[in-house]
Amino acid sequence: MSQDASATPYADLSPDLILDAIEALGLPVDGRLLALNSYENRVYQVGLEDQPPVIAKFYRPGRWSNEAILEEHGFTAELAEREIPAVPPLAIGGQTLHVHRGYRFSLTPRRGGRAPELGDPRVLESIGRFLGRIHLVGEVSAYRHRPTLDIAGFGECSRTFLLDGGWLPPDLAEPYAGVSAHALDGVRHCFERAGEVAHLRLHGDCHAGNLLWTDDGPHFVDFDDTRMGPAVQDLWMLLSGDRHEMSAQLAAVLAGYEDFRDFDLRELHLMEALRTLRLLHYSAWIARRWADPAFPVAFSWFNTQRYWQDRVLELREQIAAMDEGPLWIT
Repeated sequence: MSQDASATPYADLSPDLILDAIEALGLPVDGRLLALNSYENRVYQVGLEDQPPVIAKFYRPGRWSNEAILEEHGFTAELAEREIPAVPPLAIGGQTLHVHRGYRFSLTPRRGGRAPELGDPRVLESIGRFLGRIHLVGEVSAYRHRPTLDIAGFGECSRTFLLDGGWLPPDLAEPYAGVSAHALDGVRHCFERAGEVAHLRLHGDCHAGNLLWTDDGPHFVDFDDTRMGPAVQDLWMLLSGDRHEMSAQLAAVLAGYEDFRDFDLRELHLMEALRTLRLLHYSAWIARRWADPAFPVAFSWFNTQRYWQDRVLELREQIAAMDEGPLWIT
């Protein structure tokens, strides 16, 4: 299979191919195969004879270059070397990135855990402490092959793709065009208010679904979206509720974070701007993957009248949130 962004990139990824790929690395599979929840890539728990199972991640063709994937692997290895609970891929034959019949894949140890209790300040403080350590490593060097989280890539390109591709119902295209343009103006003003802030290597998608909580604390998983960006990108997705609740949660995160790394409070101007960019990017991401048969099944509500009505309302709410200014830390 060629490594391009085909409409059905995983059409040939059969259970036999997956097991053959693992066996080709010299690992004795026992036939057990469990598909895990992932849409951008394909991820499986693979049983091994007389050994713990491993997690096999088959990368979406055409998304990342080999160099970009290896930068992700290198970052997680740096973290693990410093006893930060990230899970780097296994090196087999001196390699972490493997190819079988055109599919690129990696293997990682399985890590158990449960969803973190983000309503508990002690949990948030613990997560913040490890994020501070992750960012200390992240600022040591910069990515060369991975992108930077910016307004153009996440916001402007996403908006253009959706409008030019005719993804919206005709009666909602103009309202969406107007509110999304207004929202991007708000994003630009937030970035202007924040000024020049440092960019570093981030987790990039640090929400509760990518954290496994154990009695010893968190494990950070799925660095597939790691990129350069401001530190606050790894903090804001941990927060929820009204402004008062989010302020208290942020204070708990920063109480742990600043045990290891100073946080630039100017970055608080970026929180709602980054949320807005994520909302724009998310809709465009689904649209870009719509030809993948897994997406219409998983996101059956996408591209309906109700979906786009909700997106227009959501962006209006974001415009108001950005105008309200940053959270205050109490």
